[in-house]
Amino acid sequence: MSGSASRGRRRRWPWALLALWAALAVASNLWWWTHPGDPEPRPGDERVELLVVEGEALGDEPVSFNYRDRGSREPGAPALVLLHGSPGSLTDFDRLAERLPDDLRLLAPDLPGFGRSQRRVPDYSARAHARYVEQWLDGLGIPRAHLVAFSMGGAVALELADRAPERVASIHLVAALGVEELELFGRHDLNHLLHRAQTLFLQTLTLVIPHFGGADRWVLGTTYARNFQDTDQSRLRGCLERWDGPLAVLHGERDFLVPVEAAREHARVAPQAELVELDASHFLLWTRPEEVAELALDFARRAEAGEAATRADASPERAALAARPYDPTDLPPAAGPLLLLLMVILALGTLVSEDLATIAAGLMVAQGRLEFLPATVACCAGVYIGDMGLFLAGRWLGRPVVARRPLRWFLSEEALERASAWLRRRGIQTIFLSRLLPGLRLPTYFAAGVLRTRFLHFAGYFLVAVLVWTPLLVLFAAWLGSEAIELFERWGAVALIGLLVAILLVERVLIRLFTFRGRRALRGAWMRWTRWEFWPPWLFYPPLVLYVGWLALKHRSFTLVTAVNPAIPTGGFIGESKSAILTALDAPNELAARFRSIPATATTEERRRLVRELQAELDAPYPIVLKPDVGQRGSGVRILRDEAQLEAALAELEVDHLAQEFAPGPEYGVFHLRFPGQVRGRIFSITSKRFPELVGDGTSTVEELILRDPRAVAIARTYFALHAGRLDEVLASGERLQLVELGTHCRGAIFEDARELATPELERAFDELGRRFEGFYFGRYDLRAESPEAFRAGRGFKIIELNGLTSEATHIYDARTPLLEAWRTLGEQWRLAFEISAANRARGARPSSLREVLGELLGYRRVQRSHRN
Repeated sequence: MSGSASRGRRRRWPWALLALWAALAVASNLWWWTHPGDPEPRPGDERVELLVVEGEALGDEPVSFNYRDRGSREPGAPALVLLHGSPGSLTDFDRLAERLPDDLRLLAPDLPGFGRSQRRVPDYSARAHARYVEQWLDGLGIPRAHLVAFSMGGAVALELADRAPERVASIHLVAALGVEELELFGRHDLNHLLHRAQTLFLQTLTLVIPHFGGADRWVLGTTYARNFQDTDQSRLRGCLERWDGPLAVLHGERDFLVPVEAAREHARVAPQAELVELDASHFLLWTRPEEVAELALDFARRAEAGEAATRADASPERAALAARPYDPTDLPPAAGPLLLLLMVILALGTLVSEDLATIAAGLMVAQGRLEFLPATVACCAGVYIGDMGLFLAGRWLGRPVVARRPLRWFLSEEALERASAWLRRRGIQTIFLSRLLPGLRLPTYFAAGVLRTRFLHFAGYFLVAVLVWTPLLVLFAAWLGSEAIELFERWGAVALIGLLVAILLVERVLIRLFTFRGRRALRGAWMRWTRWEFWPPWLFYPPLVLYVGWLALKHRSFTLVTAVNPAIPTGGFIGESKSAILTALDAPNELAARFRSIPATATTEERRRLVRELQAELDAPYPIVLKPDVGQRGSGVRILRDEAQLEAALAELEVDHLAQEFAPGPEYGVFHLRFPGQVRGRIFSITSKRFPELVGDGTSTVEELILRDPRAVAIARTYFALHAGRLDEVLASGERLQLVELGTHCRGAIFEDARELATPELERAFDELGRRFEGFYFGRYDLRAESPEAFRAGRGFKIIELNGLTSEATHIYDARTPLLEAWRTLGEQWRLAFEISAANRARGARPSSLREVLGELLGYRRVQRSHRN
């Protein structure tokens, strides 16, 4: 079995496993959605159908509502409605209910989405649940009821009282949530964001885990998450302020989910409230059922008899206290499991952005939500564990994994090579420096593992670095926190966006100003955004795309332009074969660089034989060029200079390649076009491709010389990648280092406008070349010449490639070319392409179909992925 075949099998089996998993997940979800799986009632339960609630409206669809109804059915018997929390069900009240007398009518529902009621409803909010309860009570003929509400059930009780106060005789909040200022982060936007993230996470789990309905039995399932996401807890303070009837608040002093300070705030906002605090946790219904039952019964009887206080009965002192606005300085620091939850959130947040999570911790310290020590411990733990994981990944997985998804999305080979060189040069001090340079942390720690830095040394030094840097950042954020909180209160999301922008400016700009490398990196970034030749395609091409679209509408065909070169599939739009074009060109050896096609299916021995045949025709066996048969912008092109490089390259080929003669001399790009039926064409563009050099001074490293160069600094990362192994090398005074060998702008070559080199002799030479290739009218020749003089005379050059429709008049990338001139030139190029295509169509040429174009595009993308792999 060949090496490439075995590698192919090793790469296919994970995808086969993933495909099996995906098939099971799809089957699971199809089964889940076609089998709602609403559970059967328990013995003794009853079931009724209510109208679905969606927002404020009642729909036409029925919703199955499960409940338990026991105790007295005598007319006038007090009704006690027990509202459970989330997650929960009516069984949460079993211990309480068995301690209540039978002269009360005890009603306990499973709210929709929970227990044995219908699982799937459009709205899981407390407000919607309140409307379900109202419908249910109407159906039972109960005009008025006392509410005992546990945890999230408190929100349902308050919403029901706010909607229909005449239906509520009293409210007894048992470890219940209410005002949002004392929940989690204390802000509706942040809390809601967390609830949304929780819902998305749980929904994703139900989609990707094959459960076949088992997700409905998860305690922390999607209905629990939707309950919190759909509920607008910011309304509940208003509900409390508007409630005039009897209110009791029972809470555990050691409640870790809803802090006891929330109960105290509820009692302050409602001055008629009776507050009782027990030495208990959140789970009073299970740990203290006797006391809860006694207090609930006593309060309900007094409320029924009119003996419980209403808002009108509140003392003037408590009424005045209730009128005061909420004071955020009263916010208690988180404790118990809530503290643990916040610490876990911060620690996980450092895996996304260490600095942002640390600054968020500082703001929570300033707010009083967290104390300094646990906030710092959480951030330090997250940073240390996450980055030690990078170190171990580098050690265990090694360098090749960087070329594979998903790691290559976050860590480039170039960044890893730079970090490796930095580590070799500066050693363990790099760990401290990387804390100050965002963007270098991930590659530095991964590189430390790849280079097998001693584990204890790295772990120890890194721990010291984390313990120094992280507390300082938390302190800094806490110091600014009071101002930030005031801005949040005043400006909300605008202030948050402004703070994030400020943090990014500090990270990306201010810190970099303290180092030479950072200052030059900022200079390079400035050049990349202010000099259009370095712009990314998404920024440069939109105006041109719009113009090409207009041309297509004008000519009434989006694919007409593919007829510009009938001899090339899709006219050379994408995915054209270099070998097929060079063969069809039929140029003599003195005009075209000699080559051999190497199929991907060939064995290593067959590949070696083809290269040997080529080398036998050449004056010298090396260097030779190895390039993909389908590719653009120099992707995958290598210049091989010895046997070792050749053997390694031949073993790695996964797509069809060309082994090609290396042509020395200056390189040019000549864009030539000719209308069908005409003997003479014209040279539209000539580009001279210059290969930049560094000149040593005897003291500066290659990296420093690149950064000092006024142009090279703009694409320093490209040059760093090409010379990763020499960045620490000091060039002798006067010693020269050529930075690139390929005439590709995106890979570092300098393009200059050389249209002045056009001569009648050169025009005749390319007219003759164009006529050799039947069906070719429009494209760019990439070639190397003996000298500029020979090139002007139309002789002494070797054609490397011939590109079709999407090749460009690359002289526009001359730094002296204005942006508008570049757009104008490319616009004219495409206008001519459409006109030549229209002439070809009139002569019988068939433009490619949209399906054919898309097929070529998808095929090219597959080839490009293989290049990266």
